[in-house]
Amino acid sequence: MCPKCRRVVEEDEICCAQVRYTWRCKSCFKLTSGFAVPYGKCFLCEGELELIQNRDLGDSMRFQAIRDAVQFELDSFHFYKLARDKAGTPEQRALLERLYEAELDHLHELEEKYHAHLDREVVELSAKEETLLGNWLFRGISVTGGVADLYRAALEMERRTRDHFRTMARSLPAGLEKDLCGELAAEEEEHVALLEGELEQLG
Repeated sequence: MCPKCRRVVEEDEICCAQVRYTWRCKSCFKLTSGFAVPYGKCFLCEGELELIQNRDLGDSMRFQAIRDAVQFELDSFHFYKLARDKAGTPEQRALLERLYEAELDHLHELEEKYHAHLDREVVELSAKEETLLGNWLFRGISVTGGVADLYRAALEMERRTRDHFRTMARSLPAGLEKDLCGELAAEEEEHVALLEGELEQLG
């Protein structure tokens, strides 16, 4: 049993007990967890870092921002998985497989940072195609083009998610949930930056 969140875990599963430190950028709100205190500036914006100590969110799923973040990652995971299964070329399939695996990694990161533990069955369930493709997050998104087009589609989805949390943050008073929105927006901004870098490398 995890001594921090009290969740029963498998013997080889990493849980909250292994997360020693959490720090956040004062400028862009990027939240990072690790085994050692960081040295230097934020790798995203070079802002000043602050150590977050003893922050207990309790049931993190009571926060709308975290519920939204988990749902977006789940939806994106299933979207890429569905697109991968319909890929027309090996190059498309390879990229879509990498994108859906990245979304699964993002889900695990959310679990680790916010103790938003998910049942494995939720990840394995196949979403209904009609419902999934009708989601606002995927409206107008096409995954039938070439590799560069797939990157652009992925970028648009990440930007929509980032902007959702930025908009939510602006509507909230100062406090924990506003901070959570800032952290989650920064997380999506990191994903945007990574995809932009990979797209540029395509030439």
